[in-house]
Amino acid sequence: MHCPFCRHPDSRVVDSRTADDGTAIRRRRQCPDCSRRFTTVESASLMVIKRSGVTEPFSRDKVIAGVRKACQGRPVTEDALAQLGQQVEEAVRATGSAELSAHDVGLAILGPLQDLDLVAYLRFASVYRAFESLEDFENAVEELREARKSAGTSTQDAGGRTGGGSGADGAGESPGAPVPVRAAD
Repeated sequence: MHCPFCRHPDSRVVDSRTADDGTAIRRRRQCPDCSRRFTTVESASLMVIKRSGVTEPFSRDKVIAGVRKACQGRPVTEDALAQLGQQVEEAVRATGSAELSAHDVGLAILGPLQDLDLVAYLRFASVYRAFESLEDFENAVEELREARKSAGTSTQDAGGRTGGGSGADGAGESPGAPVPVRAAD
C-alpha cells in the first residue's frame, strides 16, 4: 500500500477493525518513511456477469432500484426495500463465489420479493422471466396460489386480497355463491 502523502511503497498496519456492517475491514496504517497515518478499507469484491458478458461489481443499490420499480404504487416502505437489498446481498455472498451471473442475482431477488409483496413479485418476475403472453401471467399466479395452499398461509394474493378463502371477501365462500347485501337504512 503506497502512502498517500509521500508515495512510499510500504506501510505498517497499526490497527484493524471490522466495519459496522461486517462486510469490510478498516485498517489504520502508518508510513515508515514520513510517519503519517492513514486509513484503508478492505472488502471482498463480488462481481456480476451480465447477459452481455460485461462484468461489474455487485451493487445493493441497483438491486433496490430494480425492486423499487416493481413496488411502485404498492404499500412497501423504504426500510423494507433496504432489508430486501441486505437479504439479497447476504444470499449472493453466501454462495462463496467471487463472480455470479445476473440470472443468479435475479433468483436471489425473487424469494424475498415474493415474501414482501406478491404484486411486486409478479411485476418483477414478468420482466425477469420474460413473460410473453397472458398465459405466462396466469401460470405464475397459479403457481403462487398452489404454493399458498400447500403452505396453508393466509397472505396477500396477486389481486391484493388477503385471507385464506377464495371468496370476494376472503371469508371462504365458493366462487359462485351469492354475496349477502345489506339494505340501506
